[in-house]
Amino acid sequence: MSSNVSLIWMQSSTEQRPHKVSFFIQKGYAEEVMKSLSELLVNRGLDVKIIYSGGICLDILPLGAGKGEALAYLHKKFKADGKLPTNTLVCGDSGNDTELFSVPDVYGVVVSNAHEELLKWYAQNSKDNPKIIHATERCAAGIIQAIGHFGIGPNISPRDVMDSGCKIKSFNPGHEIVMFYLLYERWRRAEVENSDLTIHNMISIAHPSGILVHPSGVEHSILECIDTLVPCYGDKRGKQFRVWVDRVSSSQISSDSWLVKFDKWELSDEGRHCCLTTVLLNSKPETPKGFALVNVHQTWLDGYAAGDHTTWIF
Repeated sequence: MSSNVSLIWMQSSTEQRPHKVSFFIQKGYAEEVMKSLSELLVNRGLDVKIIYSGGICLDILPLGAGKGEALAYLHKKFKADGKLPTNTLVCGDSGNDTELFSVPDVYGVVVSNAHEELLKWYAQNSKDNPKIIHATERCAAGIIQAIGHFGIGPNISPRDVMDSGCKIKSFNPGHEIVMFYLLYERWRRAEVENSDLTIHNMISIAHPSGILVHPSGVEHSILECIDTLVPCYGDKRGKQFRVWVDRVSSSQISSDSWLVKFDKWELSDEGRHCCLTTVLLNSKPETPKGFALVNVHQTWLDGYAAGDHTTWIF
């Protein structure tokens, strides 16, 4: 094996036969190696496909394996169950994503920071396809751009919804949680008005008997936590301080109650901290699409506990 090529042999844990072979290969040798491998494998009677991605990885897979096959299988299964999604958007940045764009009835976006092999494939195969675009934005921003381009949803990130005037058509408990923590972040960064109205909006989110279980294990009234938050207005102004939620999942557990689970992160000068959070929400009949926090339960994620627990308010 040439010093320009490294071989990794991937083997199934349940069957004693290889199901995938991967090479790490310098870009300048990729076309030559792919051509030679293709001829060799065809002569051996092997039905495989060769995929080059990331400017370094060359994979040999069975014909029935790959991202495109996986998506096609999901569509077939959803359709059989009568639950085919209204829209599907596939997103890619490397060569192993090309098969996604060939699945029927999907929209596609190649983000602006895509690797050379995907950009070349797009120019040769999909440049004139109205359902596939090459975004001018990078990463997630390119995906948001595509959502707006195809008109399949609001092309704005949740972080910017507050200032956009964008209205959500239906109640989404996960989105409500995102908005709550954005308000919390902006309050401490003094990016919202320090007014009675803002405080009232905070209080209106809490159920009168709502409880927050702090990651330290101490229980507090949610209203008491809001009272604690009031004098913290602007305490992070001009400092490093960001709040975000990740891995959000929600489920409706009754006609007027939802359970939302997520990781809540804070980044500050003291470091990055995270707690695993479960929130019980109740709808408010007097407020259409309104909700109230009934219970918030937090536990530290291993390795990300705050040294000073008093700095963690919500």
